[in-house]
Formats: sequence, C-alpha cells, structure tokens
Amino acid sequence: MRWANYVGRTVELIYLDKKGAITQRRVQVVAVKDSYLLGFCSQKRGPRSFNFERILAASPVYVDAS
Repeated sequence: MRWANYVGRTVELIYLDKKGAITQRRVQVVAVKDSYLLGFCSQKRGPRSFNFERILAASPVYVDAS
C-alpha cells in the first residue's frame, strides 16, 4: 500500500499493538513519517501513531454519497 496516497483519507486497519492484542481501527491518515503512519483514531478519539510492521491489514473507507 502506498501510504502517502492516503493522507487526508480514512482507512480501516487491523493492528497488532505492543501488548500483542489485535484491534480494528478506523483512522484518518494525517501523515506518513519514517516507519509510522500518523493519524486520528476514531476509536480512541485522538491522535495515534501506527508502526507499519504492526499493520496486519488495511483498506480504504469509502463514503456513500447518495
């Protein structure tokens, strides 16, 4: 996935956290820096960073305009 293309968009992530728990997050991508995705997590309601090595799956979220 070319993360820079998703800056300003929302993605759904399956993520493995530091403690080994797998979570599903909806994240608005703010920036891509080194080995991290920086974004606003709707679940935690705040800014978060996500290590690319811990992202297990990702897909863009499409909004239905109708």
